[in-house]
Amino acid sequence: MPTGVAIHDARAQLFDAAERILLRDGPSALTSRAVTTEAGCAKGVLHRHFADFDAFLAELVQDRISWIGSQATSLRASAGTGTVAGNLTGALMELFGSVAVAIVGLITFRDDLRARLRQATPTGVPVLTEATAMIASYLAVERDLGRIAADADVDTLAPTLIGAGHLLFADREVTRPEAEAVHKVVTMVIAGVLREPPR
Repeated sequence: MPTGVAIHDARAQLFDAAERILLRDGPSALTSRAVTTEAGCAKGVLHRHFADFDAFLAELVQDRISWIGSQATSLRASAGTGTVAGNLTGALMELFGSVAVAIVGLITFRDDLRARLRQATPTGVPVLTEATAMIASYLAVERDLGRIAADADVDTLAPTLIGAGHLLFADREVTRPEAEAVHKVVTMVIAGVLREPPR
């Protein structure tokens, strides 16, 4: 595409192109040229919007982290409805069924990107850290509602659920796990703290 042709919402178009490459070919295939080719635009478009390729990747990760923030709001709002295991299963399916697993692979793959992201997320793995906070905040609400035990350690349960969910979805070459398999894992993890709703 000639550089003189305007692209509507170039940033979103470039982010979407990067996600498609990540999901299809993995982090090693993600280059600025691959992204602009996938997006159908000139290479200069990326550099007009971002200082360099690592800045582009950092903003891609931050954009996906903000998505987790909106998911956290929805998950907390579901507290007290349905079942705790069902709500957690849905959250993990949505989280890991998205590009999150590929983004974690990208962060692991690129040292410069990881160093840049440390400024915003000094500990843990970006995306997984925010996902863990999402699950912990939901479990805390369910604990307040009495649907899980008052002494439930949500700060231990949350990373356990995220770690187990990540392992189920980690290999992008394998068929995505069924909700039933995720539900089974969730049920096992929370079995000791699950309580009937108060009467």
